[in-house]
Amino acid sequence: MSSEAPFGRLLTAMATAFHEDGSVDLDGTAAIAAHLVAHGNDGVVVSGTTGESPTTSVAEDGEILRAVQDAVGDRAVVVAGVGTNATAHSVELARQAEKVGVDGVLLVSPYYNKPGQVGLQHHFSSVVEATDLPVMLYDVPGRTASLIELPTYEAMRRYDHVVSVKEASGLLARTAQLVDLGYSVYSGDDVNTLGYLAYGGVGLVSVVAHAAGDQLKAMLDAWAAGDTAEALRIHTSLLPAFDAVMGVPNYGATTAKAALELLGVLDNRRVRGPLVALDDDEVAALRAGLAAAGLL
Repeated sequence: MSSEAPFGRLLTAMATAFHEDGSVDLDGTAAIAAHLVAHGNDGVVVSGTTGESPTTSVAEDGEILRAVQDAVGDRAVVVAGVGTNATAHSVELARQAEKVGVDGVLLVSPYYNKPGQVGLQHHFSSVVEATDLPVMLYDVPGRTASLIELPTYEAMRRYDHVVSVKEASGLLARTAQLVDLGYSVYSGDDVNTLGYLAYGGVGLVSVVAHAAGDQLKAMLDAWAAGDTAEALRIHTSLLPAFDAVMGVPNYGATTAKAALELLGVLDNRRVRGPLVALDDDEVAALRAGLAAAGLL
């Protein structure tokens, strides 16, 4: 992959499959990864929020990561989500990811704790210093309740392997400032991707690509080729899917797995508590949105 887009242009924060007894379905999870790589994705992010990482153990995270690496690691980028709300836990996950041999790690701000910027810098530095893997920082204050401020981003540039940012703060114009600091910026919000690209972003870490990988890849390719009108046309055609996937409370794992069930990739839509699988009415609404976007 290019230095401009160190992890490729399209990645999906992928779901994790579960058996009926609640244990991790490694075969199902590998099938999700294979589906994504077959449909436009340059890579996958494993054990992020969409992968229900707050509910999986370190041992399970390692098993999931190895299953995905074995399934697609020879033809796609594999990034391990290692962000938690405990620094020692995140350090352990980062070291585990490096041993598995993946291509990078995704490091979200600690959630619920609401550390200040000094705390964020300490947390990030502790994890970054535990691995030589390329690091993508992740700012999503709607979930973490804290914003990574620009001085913190500037401080983290002292590490050569902190190379990119998954941006989901909604502060699109800040992308240009992050690019000036030397970061490759990925949209972390499907519906705002064109805005992030306009400010200098290089790609997307998606949820909707569980169902629309080929279309999102085409949109990114059109933008990269300078065909902004075609990129906008594709984006507009996907608006019903964005609404259907991202408009549900606790979207991500719930809608992604329901979409995968509709597409025949999975035979169930099980999630772990405290999440609850979509009910039949919610699945009907999801089906309608995907169909309106031409995805079913």
